[in-house]
Amino acid sequence: MPDVIDTVDVPFVKELINIWRAQDSHGTWDGKPDIELLTPYILDKEARRDLPIIGDPDPETIWRLELFFNAVCLGIERATCVMITPMLKMSHEGFGRMVLIGGRLIVVNKQLRDVHRFGFDNLAKLAEEGDKYVQAGVEMITKFPEVANC
Repeated sequence: MPDVIDTVDVPFVKELINIWRAQDSHGTWDGKPDIELLTPYILDKEARRDLPIIGDPDPETIWRLELFFNAVCLGIERATCVMITPMLKMSHEGFGRMVLIGGRLIVVNKQLRDVHRFGFDNLAKLAEEGDKYVQAGVEMITKFPEVANC
């Protein structure tokens, strides 16, 4: 497992940090280290156990989910030069679907459940999952370029 410094250097994690920093129009996070911006994504087993099994996601959790998939979109765009659009449809209970669309092609299709518990055991897992979605999107565009380039 890579250490924290190696994890922050992963292209997906860099993209996620850049997206977080872009959200800060007033400079509130200018002094915060990058790793601190990613802390809300870490939800280890103990913290997850403390959450109710069924619960409504709060707006901040939904926002973090959207930023995570926005970073996936940008990673796919950088690798393929195809503009990717995220679409989220979710019930108030935290069940739904996130799709990432390039042209007329669905490049990533993620069924969501228990969004109030969205998080990763550690930074390495965050980086791994993000990179997995980016690679899946790139593979789909590579497989069906004529549909993605519409």
